[in-house]
Amino acid sequence: MNELLLPLLSFGVGIVVGLTGIGGASLITPMLIVVFQVPPSVAVSSDVVAATLMKVVGGIKHWRQQTVDRQVVQWLAMGSVPGALCGVGILHQIQQTATLNLDSILLRFIGLAILLVTLLALLQLGLLTLVPDFQFPQPPMLDLATLPGRTGTIAIGAGLGCIVGMTSVSSGSLFALVLITFFRLNAQRLVGTDLAQAAILLGFTSLGHLGLGTVDWHLVLPIWFGSVPGVLVGAKLCQLAPQRLLRFIVYLLLVTVSWKLAYSV
Repeated sequence: MNELLLPLLSFGVGIVVGLTGIGGASLITPMLIVVFQVPPSVAVSSDVVAATLMKVVGGIKHWRQQTVDRQVVQWLAMGSVPGALCGVGILHQIQQTATLNLDSILLRFIGLAILLVTLLALLQLGLLTLVPDFQFPQPPMLDLATLPGRTGTIAIGAGLGCIVGMTSVSSGSLFALVLITFFRLNAQRLVGTDLAQAAILLGFTSLGHLGLGTVDWHLVLPIWFGSVPGVLVGAKLCQLAPQRLLRFIVYLLLVTVSWKLAYSV
């Protein structure tokens, strides 16, 4: 593997993440599989560990700026952390079953997870572009002062956490959708809360993947070297770039890649 190519491409991914807010795992995991021919189990584990640093740095920054809804983070984490560890446990069981091909199963899980997230995002983007006055149906808010609200939040966190534990995908994208839909957070608190919960979730998920023995530090370190400065550059350029066009292009790319992963032989 070209030692300069991975950090260079990770730098590009970091810029895209900083510009558009689209999750890095949705781009880095398929990049490792498709471009560098990394086995899916190694790609997922390495990407989880690599993504943790970015999320922790961002989460700490927002925590200090007081742009984090700590109560939402707390109750989501109570579901997402055990859910993610459950997902890692499922991977471990598959790994121990000689009759099942872990990499083949993961390939399809990753593809379908990215495809789901991308199609939902494309639908939202299309409606906002073509019908700007369209009023989305408003589901009931989850009130964390009540038992049903807390139970619902934990259940949602557990389901999404399991997906993250198995595929590394959606630690930000689907959780952001939940924060918008059920908690109506403003833009700053949305980003801060999403990063903070992702930092906690990926921190514990990383420990689980390290236990699987499928983390390749020769992949993790170059991704860190490229993606972290890339995110900072992308954040600087964010106000100058046409957001909707960039998102549309990246979403189309993700649809193509996820379809290839989900239906590869």
